[in-house]
Amino acid sequence: MPRATKIVATLGPASTEPDILAKLINAGVDVFRFNFSHGTAADHMLRADRVRTAARNAGREVAIMADLQGPKIRIGKFVDGKIDLQADAPFVLDAAFEGLGDLDHVGLDYKELPRDVRPADVLLLNDGLIVLIVDRVEGTKILTTVRIGGELSNNKGINRQGGGLTAPALTMKDMEDIKTAMKLGADYIAVSFPKNATDMSMARLLANAAAEEAKAPLPYMIAKIERAEAIPALQEILDASDGIMVARGDLAVEVGNAAVPALQKRMIKMARASNKFAITATQMMESMIVNAIPTRAEVSDVANAVLDGTDAVMLSAETASGRYPVATVQAMASIVTAADESETVKLDAEFLNKTFARVDQSIAYGALFTAYHLRCKAIVALTASGSTALWMSRHDIDIPIYALTPLNPTQRKLALFRNVQAFELAEQFDRDTAMAEAVQLLLRKGVVTSGDLIVITTGEPMGQAGGTNTLKIIKVGELLAGVTPQVA
Repeated sequence: MPRATKIVATLGPASTEPDILAKLINAGVDVFRFNFSHGTAADHMLRADRVRTAARNAGREVAIMADLQGPKIRIGKFVDGKIDLQADAPFVLDAAFEGLGDLDHVGLDYKELPRDVRPADVLLLNDGLIVLIVDRVEGTKILTTVRIGGELSNNKGINRQGGGLTAPALTMKDMEDIKTAMKLGADYIAVSFPKNATDMSMARLLANAAAEEAKAPLPYMIAKIERAEAIPALQEILDASDGIMVARGDLAVEVGNAAVPALQKRMIKMARASNKFAITATQMMESMIVNAIPTRAEVSDVANAVLDGTDAVMLSAETASGRYPVATVQAMASIVTAADESETVKLDAEFLNKTFARVDQSIAYGALFTAYHLRCKAIVALTASGSTALWMSRHDIDIPIYALTPLNPTQRKLALFRNVQAFELAEQFDRDTAMAEAVQLLLRKGVVTSGDLIVITTGEPMGQAGGTNTLKIIKVGELLAGVTPQVA
């Protein structure tokens, strides 16, 4: 059975060369993340070309995710590149200061910070390792006292505990980066720091316009949940997105480390219930940046994300700048495979009191139910948009789902869906011919053998997005039965 949970790997200096890309794809990467916080448009275009070439050489479709930088809420630079802050010492953040900082003060990239904070607010720098308490605000200056000190270097990020910073999710840089992402054919765009549905809707409008201009397919939009304000607005953000990323780094700084595990479970559950996909990210295999094997805690963290129902787990610095990018992906693939196989399927319980509003959605769920009780070898969705495969993948089943599509963009978009493997199938306008070719493809891939039962879903007329209206049960080598529901 193929690996159900997918792997996202971030590209960087350690993983950009063609030979490393080939090894990463063979190790199990399904999606490459392009971090638009670093690099130029030319850098990203070169990397995209290399990814597509490596994927073709491997005989696979691998997706590309463009991860937008979002607002830069950072301190400035220091005379010596860093300082050592001492607990109880005074320290000033000055939005008007343009020089190099020292032990007394430093400048700010985010000029609105003095308007966003109040006395007694807690400011967390460098992913929460440095803690400052706001004493008072004087014009452009925020006067603070160091609660927890340590080394503080150039351009470290700032969070306000509990959230509340007014920086917009989309900056001018992000808007230009969206255009670059569409020119290179990104399959997904991840939006940093959205606070509400409006942020995601605006990003989608910009992405769709850029895609039309570049004559590229429309991307799936991913909301990175990393602000405290996003938590109460999670359902509306989900409704405005195609998927979410549980971005545990900045989120943990704003809401506290202890709150994140429960939030992770809640977010993944809500995504599945809303027919959206979920990615779990940040420090999943952090020790493998410098070590050849993961810690047991990291193994448990990755496995628990799989058991929570995440569609994908993501690597950041581990593959972007770590010493062992290929070994890290291999280790992660091994962990998620073991976790996939350990899951208990409770499909009938999930369908209790379930209502279906659409014919194509009903067919998708009917295929799951039928395949589960007949113990079929595979579930096959002949699909143009990928929607049928998405609905099927929202429920745990120990039978692999194969999405067959004539459209390469759809094939790549399916790379993130849990328990879905996508293959290209030449476009056919005759249902029986398409089904016969689907069976032949699975035979060639070694997925099925003669005598196996499979369930196939398709639509009539063929090739119409959202038109799935047929479920057929086939015994490889002979037709068993067919069921064609009436279309309302």
